[in-house]
Parts: sequence; structure tokens; C-alpha cells
Amino acid sequence: MKELLLYMAKNLVDDPESVTVTEVEAEDGKVLELHVAPDDMGKVIGRQGRIAKEIRTIVKTVAQRTGEKITVEIVD
Repeated sequence: MKELLLYMAKNLVDDPESVTVTEVEAEDGKVLELHVAPDDMGKVIGRQGRIAKEIRTIVKTVAQRTGEKITVEIVD
């Protein structure tokens, strides 16, 4: 999942070198924290959060196929 999120985010931003994903264990599953450059934050979130919503949907769908519970958080 981490690689999938990295791939999607790096293809959306202008500075792909600054994209990192941190995996955190939570009590109800895993949380993937996406870190991008401040200038690229709008590109990852999109208008009215549409791109962020679609990223979360894709990761959640793939995670369900493997039986995992994963959420995505976009962090400053």
C-alpha cells in the first residue's frame, strides 16, 4: 500500500523527491501519513478535496482486497 500511495503522489506533484509516506500502527488498522512539499499540497488535495478523496478510495479498495484496514492522512 505504501508503494501505491508513493507512486500516485509522486505523479501528481512538481517536487517528487519531497514525497514521503510514513506507516503508523493504529488500534483499528494502519494509517499512512502522506508528506509533500508545502507548494504541492494543493495538487494532492485538489479542488474541494476531490483528489484526496479519490486517493483514499483507491488505497482503501486495494487494502480491502488484502483484508487490511488502511486510512490515508495528508500531513503538513
